[in-house]
This record gives sequence, C-alpha cells and structure tokens, in this order.
Amino acid sequence: MVDQFQSEPIPDEEDQKDAPRGKRTSCMGFIIDTVETILLALVLFVVINALSARVRVENVSMKPTLQPGEFLLINRVAYKLGEPDIGDIIVFHAPGESEMDYIKRVIGLPGDQVRIEDGTVYVNEQPLYETYVADQPRYTGTWDVPDGQYFVLGDNRNNSSDSHLWGFVPEDDIVGRALLIYWPFSEITILSNPDAVQAVQ
Repeated sequence: MVDQFQSEPIPDEEDQKDAPRGKRTSCMGFIIDTVETILLALVLFVVINALSARVRVENVSMKPTLQPGEFLLINRVAYKLGEPDIGDIIVFHAPGESEMDYIKRVIGLPGDQVRIEDGTVYVNEQPLYETYVADQPRYTGTWDVPDGQYFVLGDNRNNSSDSHLWGFVPEDDIVGRALLIYWPFSEITILSNPDAVQAVQ
C-alpha cells in the first residue's frame, strides 16, 4: 500500500506572476512616498522662507531689548497686510547697502514730526514714555518724516546708527517686523509692541 502524503504545493503560474509584481509594487510605493515627502518638505521650506526670515543680532544698538548673538524670527508679510506703528521693531536694508540689514524701533510715521530735546523724544509735540531704552538721548534735533518713510531709533540711543544720524527709512526698504527672540532658548521672548510706547496725555 502506497503511503499517501502531501508535499509542499507547487505555486501555479498566476501565483508566480503575482509574487515579483507585488515586490515591485511595494518598492515603487516606497519611492513615491519618499519623493512626495521630499517635495512637501521643499514646498513648506519655500513657503516659510517667503513668509518669515531669521536674523542674528550683531551689535549693541538695540540693548537692552536685544542682545548681540540673539536670533530673531521676522514676519515678512506684516506690512503687506498693515502699516508699521510706533514701537514696532523692524528689520530693513541699511542705507546705501543692499546686502546688510539693520534692526531698529519705529519712532515716527509718515507725516509725523519727531523732536528730541532734554533727553525726551516728542512725536507731534507729545512726549513718548519709553521704559525700554538703555539711556536717554544726549543729542537734540527736529525731523519732519516724509510720506512713505519712517523715523527709527535704536533702544541704545547713544550707541546707535539710526535716523538721527542718516535720516529716514523708505517703506520699500523694510524687510519685516521682529516677532520673537527664539535663540538662545533661555531668552525666548515675544517682541510685542509695548503699551509704554504711547503719547502721554
């Protein structure tokens, strides 16, 4: 009597055709997923860079608000949707320079008159109450801000190259508004427009 047994089943032709196709499909799916992920990352990178910028503070002109070595996040579209306001910290192209940027605080808007006398800054004859400055300015002067331009000062008033020395910032030269300090982590701070920057009645 012949023993009956079953050996390993032999795959039919259809199974043999499907096996390598499944491997190829799996490999192709992985490649497609990888390419999609890379493309999405590139799109996000381009969008983020179009909407924001990152800058490093290089000098002492904005002390004590900003310290050399700190990194800031800049909103590039802030003034596409609105206008600069007194107290905003802005980044702009340095006068006569296309590759160098400055960071200062907006003090005078188009049409304003800025006067500095006896250590006090006046805008349209109203004194500004500024608790953030390193020291009161030791210089004097009066400036009438033209249309489409802004008067800016560094918070370190007596150690800053700003509008009191070289004039106004054209609106087209403004890169954006400083949003926050993001590095070092211990110094993370949102740079909101302080309530103290207002005309004292």
